Amino acid sequence: MQEIYNFLFSQYKNYNPTDIYLELIASVLGIVSVIFSKKNSILLYPAAIISSLIYIYLLWKWNLYGDLIINSYYFYMGIYGWVLWSRKDNNGSDTLKITQMSRKDYAKSLLIFGISTIFVSCIYVYYDLFKHWWASIDTIITGLLFIGTWLLAKRKIENWLFLIAGDIIAIPLFYLKGYTLTSILNVFLTVIAIFGYLEWKKVLPHRNRQP
Repeated sequence: MQEIYNFLFSQYKNYNPTDIYLELIASVLGIVSVIFSKKNSILLYPAAIISSLIYIYLLWKWNLYGDLIINSYYFYMGIYGWVLWSRKDNNGSDTLKITQMSRKDYAKSLLIFGISTIFVSCIYVYYDLFKHWWASIDTIITGLLFIGTWLLAKRKIENWLFLIAGDIIAIPLFYLKGYTLTSILNVFLTVIAIFGYLEWKKVLPHRNRQP
């Protein structure tokens, strides 16, 4: 048992206990936000925003400015998604329904992936992070998660597929970077995201893709 504990949490031996608790809170809120997302509930956004703010603080404290900027995007998308999901029609129903991606969405997703990959690469070059083997993989993960987060704000069912792909790749990467709790979080997120995709698929209106 001690060997397992050391394997998982040896990275934290020199950490401030407060930072460990904060990362734990941020991780739990991340799980909560995905659970609410699975239920198609707007409550996902308050949890996601608070989680992002905690990570922004921790990453600033740990001088991980590349990851800090990435989490700033998640914070912004949390506000953006909250606004979109809050809109109601005259009958009090959500104006934004669960739908499939359109051709325009695919084009925009490709653009988001390209821009985010270039942007994160520039950050990593500036902070000399490409000396680490994981940097190139990190740019791909970021692109996938950026697309997934944007599609979630648009209530597109395919958001789950991008988030699942990004989370699966991120699980070992976060552990090797020293974020054990966040790595464990991504295991839970992947499982919940799979069920989220299946849940959304049940309520997806039987309609053709939008033009």
